[in-house]
Amino acid sequence: MEGPRHRVLLVDDQALIGKIVERYVASAPDILLEFRRDGASALEAAGEFRPTVILQDLVMPDVDGLEMVGRFRGLPATAHVPVVVLSSLDEPATKARLFAGGAADYLVKPPEEVELIARIQVHSEAYHRLVERNEAFAALERSLVDLRHEREKTERLLRAILPAPIAERLKEGAGTIAEAFPAVSVLFADLAGFTVFSRDADPRGIVELLDEVFSAFDHLAVETGVEKIKTIGDAYMAVAGVPEPRADHADAIATLALAMEAAFGRLARERGIPLGLRIGIHSGPVVAGVIGHQKFSYDLWGDTVNVASRLESHGLPGRIHVSGTTRALLGDRYRFEDRGDVELKGKGLIQTHFLLGPG
Repeated sequence: MEGPRHRVLLVDDQALIGKIVERYVASAPDILLEFRRDGASALEAAGEFRPTVILQDLVMPDVDGLEMVGRFRGLPATAHVPVVVLSSLDEPATKARLFAGGAADYLVKPPEEVELIARIQVHSEAYHRLVERNEAFAALERSLVDLRHEREKTERLLRAILPAPIAERLKEGAGTIAEAFPAVSVLFADLAGFTVFSRDADPRGIVELLDEVFSAFDHLAVETGVEKIKTIGDAYMAVAGVPEPRADHADAIATLALAMEAAFGRLARERGIPLGLRIGIHSGPVVAGVIGHQKFSYDLWGDTVNVASRLESHGLPGRIHVSGTTRALLGDRYRFEDRGDVELKGKGLIQTHFLLGPG
């Protein structure tokens, strides 16, 4: 608060009391006095003057003293400002009513100079401490709100880049997260022809296309309960059975693959883009875990991942290339076309199939 530390609003219909108090505080440079002779003008002045102590007459022509205390308590500018009531009478019952109504003190007038100055300073300092405490509480509340918002933002970011169960474990302070899953199905998808297509395309248009495609895939992954792992350039990786094991992992990944193929086909026709979606799927065991400290990444490792990736790269645009292992898990519930033997790096010749649709 600018200016003198103690700002006193004196409300008394007697000019003599005003002159006495003015003379008393003249020797106190830390006290600024504002004198009003009626309740209405005092209430009007309170908002602009911002008193730290109010000296108020008990009996005034236009308003009862107890009612006046209540009015000061009802104003935001004076709601917590100490009100010291001045009266020519020293009546315990009157004091009790005033204290019950919100008055902070009571002085018989005319007050003694030393006592008045002391009361002003004591009550004003108490008010300053109250204001400082309230400001500290408000600052603490703002800090807590900011902290909560930051924590919520962090949690949203974690959930955006990690599976929900993994994000929860990290929140709870889990250290290294690494697990073996004996039976999962891994999918890789790639936009065939994208390298040539992007060579002459507008960079903004490329990013917008990939965002549209992968956002559609993300939506389908959520619908089928499959976990998206990552995108790498124009490639998309997902897994069923991680981080929550599920017996129908092959069916879930097949459902996703068929939905992705259909969605991308519609998008390519609507936008007139010369691209095809190539998908590879393999089933088997993997190791899954979180790597990184500054930037978290949930990833998969193992031969199952490698085979799925190679099935994608050895597949055909517009086709879903699956291993014999995945074909066996899907059984008669789906229709297939034999691809024949395909040589995969590190695996030799293996029998593969194209997934056509539900049986």
